[in-house]
Amino acid sequence: MAFSSCLKWYSWAPSHTLTQPLTTIAFTHNCKPFSNLISFTSTHHHNRHAVSASFSTLSPSPTTHLPENFTPKQLLDALRRQSDEDSILGLLDWASKRPNFVPSSVIYEEVLRKLGKAGSFGSMSRVLQEMKNTGCEISTGTFLILIESYAKFELFDESVAVVDIMEAEFGLELDTFTYNFLLNVLVDGNKLKLVESIHSRMLSGGIKPDLSTFNILIKALCRAHQIRPAILMMEEMGNYGLSPDEKTFTTLMQGFIEESNMNGALRIREQMVAAGCPSTNVTINVLVHGYCKEGRIEEVLAFIDEMSNEGFCPDQFTFNTLVNGLCRVGHVKHALEILDVMLQEGFDPDIFTYNSLISGLCKLGEVEEAVEIINQMILRDCLPNTVTYNTLISTLCKENQVEEATELARVLTSKGILPDVCTFNSLIQGLCLTNNHILAMELFEEMKTKSCRPDEFTFNMLIDSLCIRGRLEEALSLLKEMESSGCSRNVVTYNTLIDGFCKNQRIEEAEEIFDEMEIQGISRNVVTYNTLIDGLCKNRRVEDAAQLMDQMLMEGLKPDKFTYNSLLTHFCRAGDIKKAADIVQTMTSNGCEPDTVTYGTLVLGLSKAGRVELACRLLRTVQLKGMALSPQAYNPVIQALFKRRRTSEAVRLFREMMEKGDPPDAVSYKIVFRGLSSGGGPIGEAVDFLVEMTDKGFLPDFSSFLMLAEGLCALSMEDTLIKLVDRVMKQAKFSENEVSMIMGFLKIRKFRDALATLGRIMNSRKPKKSFW
Repeated sequence: MAFSSCLKWYSWAPSHTLTQPLTTIAFTHNCKPFSNLISFTSTHHHNRHAVSASFSTLSPSPTTHLPENFTPKQLLDALRRQSDEDSILGLLDWASKRPNFVPSSVIYEEVLRKLGKAGSFGSMSRVLQEMKNTGCEISTGTFLILIESYAKFELFDESVAVVDIMEAEFGLELDTFTYNFLLNVLVDGNKLKLVESIHSRMLSGGIKPDLSTFNILIKALCRAHQIRPAILMMEEMGNYGLSPDEKTFTTLMQGFIEESNMNGALRIREQMVAAGCPSTNVTINVLVHGYCKEGRIEEVLAFIDEMSNEGFCPDQFTFNTLVNGLCRVGHVKHALEILDVMLQEGFDPDIFTYNSLISGLCKLGEVEEAVEIINQMILRDCLPNTVTYNTLISTLCKENQVEEATELARVLTSKGILPDVCTFNSLIQGLCLTNNHILAMELFEEMKTKSCRPDEFTFNMLIDSLCIRGRLEEALSLLKEMESSGCSRNVVTYNTLIDGFCKNQRIEEAEEIFDEMEIQGISRNVVTYNTLIDGLCKNRRVEDAAQLMDQMLMEGLKPDKFTYNSLLTHFCRAGDIKKAADIVQTMTSNGCEPDTVTYGTLVLGLSKAGRVELACRLLRTVQLKGMALSPQAYNPVIQALFKRRRTSEAVRLFREMMEKGDPPDAVSYKIVFRGLSSGGGPIGEAVDFLVEMTDKGFLPDFSSFLMLAEGLCALSMEDTLIKLVDRVMKQAKFSENEVSMIMGFLKIRKFRDALATLGRIMNSRKPKKSFW
């Protein structure tokens, strides 16, 4: 099966490691601009000295004491002790001039390895030519050293060129092992376009793939978030007389887990068991990780018990995964208990163990406790790394303490701990969360100038930020930059764009992005479909939305409550109660239980259609289910009852909402007060309700209050009116001058003037958007 030509890739970037522990962390507010705080130079160098025509100018290291009659083993040991290019080549030159020197591939390959680690590729070419000139045997293994060395420095095109040299200049035949080696280093470097090219070349050259070939290609597809093609790749193995092994199944499980689809991983495990393929700790630990990643702690503990009964013994990875999983769901105390068991079993906590605990504490907002853990791990000779401090920086940013996070980044940089992509991502995320979008983009540009490659998370955050602000063209430009930079575009990227275009009423372009996902080989998920279905419904294209739901089912995705609620909302707004009821029926028959949003939407639709009796019955049915509906569900029914002069029922429903639903909101109180004040019941009931309303912290609309005031005046209940006016002014926090003016009118019985002044002041404070 050939690789899809539309795969999108991203390049691997090495992370920085801790060079100096930080024992004291202090935050200050005197932060400098980001560009001044985060600046560093690369510590990653390639040594590409030009090599002279011979090695005669070089001499062996003074510390090398080789006898004139050295043995090959002595020479090999001496070469392994050399630390730089000049000493390696000098020693080789000196040895080659001795009469007992015998050209050996072992010697030359050791020289190539040492030069490859230093990135001395020019010298490597010279040594390779020297091997050819001396008649030394040159095997495939010699060239694998070159392939690996180039890949180490991300020179993947040069790695590919090595196989051309093997054939053209040295006459070596390429076999399956050679191709597998090259494919694997390309996959590890996330250079998957080259993987596609080399795989095609392999097949066209008549080289038969073996089990390792398929496993490498499946790993490549999983890294590109293309699980379905990876499964098809596994199914094609039978055409070559091959059967999946543990690595095949485990790689697919890992792929599903990375896509947050643990159930998919478990289905692969079922296939593995059915195929009679045994599991080792590797497979079991991958599944343990998957359970923990989704917070399924009880299930993972039961799974470990089950596997233990079959002979599984938890190892360091198992314990670390459990500690991490517990911390992820906030059970740091239980994680510490697992840590005790880990120690009892003879396993020492490592950097991953401590980082998990620090992350768990930070998620609970316990930053000081996290710093204490850092100090403890330093005392136990476990040095914090960039991940450790990135966790603190991320927590500070999420708590809107971006200045403190920036200051910490500056301190770490001064200590030699250079910021990596996670550091930048945390700071960019913090800026986006605090609406500092311009600074976020500036830091993004700064990041690129500092040789720190943005990853999927970086682009997705900024694309989301641009979509929120309606800057969709810039978001699309970032998408193009994402592709040109080799960064893999995933389902989150496209979901964000689809959502942005739908919310900005550009539904046709959202559909184009939806279609592009298939072209690019990006698997759509439930969120993808729900977002577009909701957008279509809001644009009154409900037939297209229904067709999209059918397509969703064909792709094996099950509609959820969000899918059905979007369609339901459309029909309720259109007053089509029959179709709305059909949606609820379909929802229930498909095993999707209606939620409060479903029922609330249906109640609203019934009220809008004048089906008040049915709306009331539905409300009470929901109450019997023990579900608490929001005021938005009750308010339209209460309002409809008041309009029909069914005051007692309206008030009773309001009291039921207080008892069995969510607390009434400002709109609820205003609806009831207006209904009682407009002659819907005894005036005393309206007075009592106003007192209750203001006690709850809500103010009436002046128009409703005026109706009550006129009724009180008509019944000569001016004293009651004065008390109510005083209550309203206190709740509305009128100034002393405003109170004095209104009370002055009331004392001289100028009620109209008092009410006019009260209304003018209340209306001046009224929000521009009315409540109902």
